[in-house]
Amino acid sequence: MYPDPLTPYGNRPMVTPIVNAVNYEYLSFDVLRQITDGEIDGYTYHRDDNPTVRAVEKQLAALENAEDCVVCTSGMAACTMVYLTYLQAGDHMIIFHDTYGANYKVSLILERMGIAFTWVDADDAGSIGDYLKPNTRMIVLETPSNPLCKIIDLQVVRAAADTVGAMVVVDNTFATPYHQNPLNLGANLVIHSATKALGGHNDLMAGAIAGSKEHYNRLWFTRQAIGTTLDAYSAFLLARGIKTFELRAAAMADSAIKIAEFLQGQPKVLRISYPGLPSHPNHVIAARQMRRGFGGMLAFDVGDDEEDAKRFIAALKRIRHAVSLGCTESLICIPYLTTMLYLPPERRTAFGVSKNSVRLSVGIEDPALLVADLKQALACVAQGRKETRP
Repeated sequence: MYPDPLTPYGNRPMVTPIVNAVNYEYLSFDVLRQITDGEIDGYTYHRDDNPTVRAVEKQLAALENAEDCVVCTSGMAACTMVYLTYLQAGDHMIIFHDTYGANYKVSLILERMGIAFTWVDADDAGSIGDYLKPNTRMIVLETPSNPLCKIIDLQVVRAAADTVGAMVVVDNTFATPYHQNPLNLGANLVIHSATKALGGHNDLMAGAIAGSKEHYNRLWFTRQAIGTTLDAYSAFLLARGIKTFELRAAAMADSAIKIAEFLQGQPKVLRISYPGLPSHPNHVIAARQMRRGFGGMLAFDVGDDEEDAKRFIAALKRIRHAVSLGCTESLICIPYLTTMLYLPPERRTAFGVSKNSVRLSVGIEDPALLVADLKQALACVAQGRKETRP
């Protein structure tokens, strides 16, 4: 018998080995049968499973208090796998506007397959029961939401879903498992864009779905069928990122509340949304659902129009103008012009996003330096100067 690649010769390596094998030799027909029947852990073909991928799946499952986890090629692959696994023609799904914009593109594909969608503003989450139908099979949401950091009461959604037997699927990318475990709050499945805070270094793309062992088995079948298994090297990078994940998440949350408190008093910041602020309309719900802080994401409106927001971002020296989030560097963008380009213009503003709304992902830099950068950029807006980056 060959040694386990993750524990060669009985010595467990300090880093997860990268197993690039596409296929595996079988020692006997009986071993092959045991593997394919699921009686023993083993590997046959990369699209089915991979030791490096499997190792990181178990790490992520532990973070989300889940029985198991399926890792795939991207956050949107994770979303799509959930839809393809649990929805069929004639079903109805509720999804909140306040979620990553690419879900809109997927909805157009699924509508062609006979699946109906109702889009709901997160501000209406308390009335979610009004949108339910007898054929509602799934409710999909983010809390805090993308990009406006709205908070949805998962107890209310769970109670409503139970009246029609619908699944509750929570995208936990913004909150991260450091601050929130939706499975403990009534969710059936938790989705992550592991590209973001879990990986944390802008160098990998991955998605994850955590839940029960039964859900794992169904989702594994979908992944194996459509070929969305993550490559071994990306899984290795994800495992490396998880080693520092909790340290990074704690630092980001600590800095984010300091930045939010600073922005509250700035005349050129007309609206700020951060669930850690008592002024947030659902701060009490966030405090009940989240722990150890409120995450590293916040949204705010700058000045009077899109040009003010552009002027503000152009004047920043330390904070990077880029999409994505949850990484070591602080990143900022105008959602109307970036993450929401998937949506028609009229839908980008329908649930509260403005053309001058900005989304800030706080990194692990010194918060005093970040506040100073924001302060000088806001001064440029107040003076009407157009700055360019060095």
